[in-house]
Amino acid sequence: MVHHTMNTSNTSAPSASSNNKVMGLIQDGPGHRAGRWMARLGLGALIVGSIVSCSVGVRPDAPPAPVPTSPGVVTAPDDSTLPAPIQRAKSRWTPVRWSELPGWGQDSLHEVWNAWVRGCERPAPGQATPCREVRQLAIATPAEQQAWVMRRFLPYRVTEIDGSEPPGLLTGYYEPIMNASRVRTEQHRTPLYGPPPGLRPDQPWYSRQDIDTLPAAQAALQGRAIAWLADPIDALILQIQGSGRLNLVENNGQMRQVRVAYAAHNGHPYQSVGRWLLDQRAIREASWDAIKAWAAQNPRRLNEMLWSNPRTVFFREEALSDLDSRFGPRGAQGVPLTPGRSIAVDPQ
Repeated sequence: MVHHTMNTSNTSAPSASSNNKVMGLIQDGPGHRAGRWMARLGLGALIVGSIVSCSVGVRPDAPPAPVPTSPGVVTAPDDSTLPAPIQRAKSRWTPVRWSELPGWGQDSLHEVWNAWVRGCERPAPGQATPCREVRQLAIATPAEQQAWVMRRFLPYRVTEIDGSEPPGLLTGYYEPIMNASRVRTEQHRTPLYGPPPGLRPDQPWYSRQDIDTLPAAQAALQGRAIAWLADPIDALILQIQGSGRLNLVENNGQMRQVRVAYAAHNGHPYQSVGRWLLDQRAIREASWDAIKAWAAQNPRRLNEMLWSNPRTVFFREEALSDLDSRFGPRGAQGVPLTPGRSIAVDPQ
């Protein structure tokens, strides 16, 4: 899974969801598995991440996509016969023409290609051929790149099984930036831990409440703290996002920025603290601003809220070079995510 990322500070973390209709793009061409994409309708932008496989059909009559070898405007036909709709368990995928995709042709394809090339550093199974073509087209003109996309992919409109179009949900991922200390201080009292020894992915470990209260759990994590934060909710945000950056004050008083990336979790199911508060009618919307406001007004119930989510995430520290700082954390493919371009793809 690849996540859409954008750098932000922890002072502004609004509810990151919006209602949008959804279209998918299916990779076209013989011998290739389909790659699914998502685009916001009405935003005038094609949101493209790395090539990700999923088990849906491809158009059998499409010829291999030629790679332009000379400069000039290259056009791609948009009048070929469309395949039949794909009926899935909970949705219907109807093929459409590129002219029906709002915003197509208005996006900056060089930004798309930068994300594609990075994703192709470690191509998914079945993506060697399109990745080779992507690299060859890295210095092509926008018209040549657009023609290649139109030959290689086919847009689909995703609707309910009966063809109705309910609003879709897109959630935004961001990389929070938090202030932290290398050692515990009077102000910084909430730890970010690395994985404890003996942690097994197939066996639940201590819960979040256990980690905060049981001497045995605390003994197992002795010396495993990577850094300390001032706000336990900020630590929860980092765990939910799975990665973030720390403006870290070292033991000698110097400050540097590091990245903490997901390493493991304690094997317990994730439970939303926002949902817990909504169920109690304590807040009206599950935004971090609302959650923090409730916590400030109810400090004695802060742990009760935090412990409603038994999952704890453990991190690993990564150094940040000047080049690394321009990109997001590594996704499931093992390559850095591109802000504004990488997206999450659910295999279901």
